Amino acid sequence: MYKIGDFIIYGQSGVCEIQSIDYPQVQITEGEKKLYYKLSPVYSTEVIYTPVDSRVFMRPVVTPEEAKEMIAQIAGKANAPGGEPKFTPDEYDAYLKTHDCRDLIKLMKTIHYKKHGCVQNGKKITPTDQKYLKRAEELLFSELAVVMGTDIEAAKEIVDDALSTWLVEITA
Repeated sequence: MYKIGDFIIYGQSGVCEIQSIDYPQVQITEGEKKLYYKLSPVYSTEVIYTPVDSRVFMRPVVTPEEAKEMIAQIAGKANAPGGEPKFTPDEYDAYLKTHDCRDLIKLMKTIHYKKHGCVQNGKKITPTDQKYLKRAEELLFSELAVVMGTDIEAAKEIVDDALSTWLVEITA
């Protein structure tokens, strides 16, 4: 069970802070009282109430050490995706649904690699690629910003620099 003040990833809502853990004054069902988290998404104004034993995905945010390690690995991995990477929306969804920063990075690297090839040929990536890249970036940058004690734009710059270094290395 998480504690008040913990930052967690909650489903597709992204980074949330646990504001309280309590029994609601009004029970939704009769019988046994359920304990609820009151969550405050860090980058929106909504409030989420969810049972402590909810089936919605929840995990703690990565540690600062894990964040630094992941960023270093972005630029350090020299291998490019094989051939012209093609993903279906279901495959993109599968990457997002793991809620794993490393999978978000894989997805982003694949789309950036594809984007580089498109730019070389005077083309643009598809709207589907743009949509999934944007969502992966939102999830990753928001988590890294919270963990590193910075804002989303600074987290974006750090990751973009690492991706640029990686792209130069694999396309040189």
